[in-house]
Amino acid sequence: MSLAHKEAPAPDTGHRCIRWALQDESAGRTPREMVYAILESFAAVKSELVMLFCSPQFHIAEIAAAVGDYALDARVVGCTTAGEITPLGHRRGSIIGVSFDAAHFAASVKPIERLCDFEIGAGFAAARALLAEQERVQQRLETPHTFAMLINDSLAMREEAIVSAFGAALGHVPLVGGSAGTSPTVREPNMFLDGRVLENAALMLLISTDHDFRVFQTQHFKPLDLKVVVTKADPANRLVLQINAEPAAQEYARLLGLRREELTPHVFAAHPLVVRAGGRHYARAIQQVNEDDSLHFFCAIDEGIVLSIAESGDLVADLESLFVRLNRDLGPVEAVLGFDCILRYIEMEQGSMLGDISRVLNANTVIGFNTYGEQFGTMHMSQTFTGIAFGSALAT
Repeated sequence: MSLAHKEAPAPDTGHRCIRWALQDESAGRTPREMVYAILESFAAVKSELVMLFCSPQFHIAEIAAAVGDYALDARVVGCTTAGEITPLGHRRGSIIGVSFDAAHFAASVKPIERLCDFEIGAGFAAARALLAEQERVQQRLETPHTFAMLINDSLAMREEAIVSAFGAALGHVPLVGGSAGTSPTVREPNMFLDGRVLENAALMLLISTDHDFRVFQTQHFKPLDLKVVVTKADPANRLVLQINAEPAAQEYARLLGLRREELTPHVFAAHPLVVRAGGRHYARAIQQVNEDDSLHFFCAIDEGIVLSIAESGDLVADLESLFVRLNRDLGPVEAVLGFDCILRYIEMEQGSMLGDISRVLNANTVIGFNTYGEQFGTMHMSQTFTGIAFGSALAT
């Protein structure tokens, strides 16, 4: 039996304070039965928070209704994905759940709705209010340390404003997150809180724990000596119309020695456009080519910005190096909550890396989803792997 069709093992309910459960469509269960099976596996130990990351082939309304009907004694949040990340490897057509033990975690959750009307000042105030709430909630833990998690509606395209407002409000509290994946053919709501579907919304979570943790962000591309200038853009819709005063897709292809019709997601993954900020390069990854030769990006883009074309490095080696550092610092890693760009998955698949990646995910109990963009600190970015690694030891 291939790895993709193995049943997930039962979550480790021994000493672990983070547990996981997986349901795959290959088992022939309905979405409701899949949700019930996951929540039932968490019911033996009191959960503070449960997160569900669901394939977009399942309607989020069905998932939320099942969560509401089961009525687990914990907050349950979730979103659809561009692919599920599990300790058994990458999946499609599954639901992966993760539970945080109430004995070691305290959480506050706030939905930010009507993102079409989002204002930075109001977002700042909402984050400060949630921070005050979390200061009260975390008092039951002996040595609490707090991080923030943000799940955004990728269809709203408001990540930059949201992460800027929240990041500024939270001060030294580290923030990570990802933008929910969606079906490429159906524009449906993509997240829920408990039994309620959220549309045009973001989920802000503050989580405190008495276990040691590290937030991280890694990328594996290297800038080349090929610079371009965005000479015409539609920033509100993340469109670049012209590069170097030429139709954007044609000029990007020319610089890579390709024909315009050869531009594919694999090319975008292998050769992102990057911007330099604060001494580092950050990808401004391309989502698709449009018929008018414009380029649609995963992140904000503006006229006048200078970009470099980059090339992919060794993704597997970069990931292995990351976990060596995390295990050295945390000694050892108990589990990881991760947000990984969909373009990285495309590169893994095209480069026949999924077997090696599965080994790394299994060794470090990585749970999460492929995103349409990642949040780290006060920045929204793409083509990165971002998340929180938890140690087995208590924090001091």
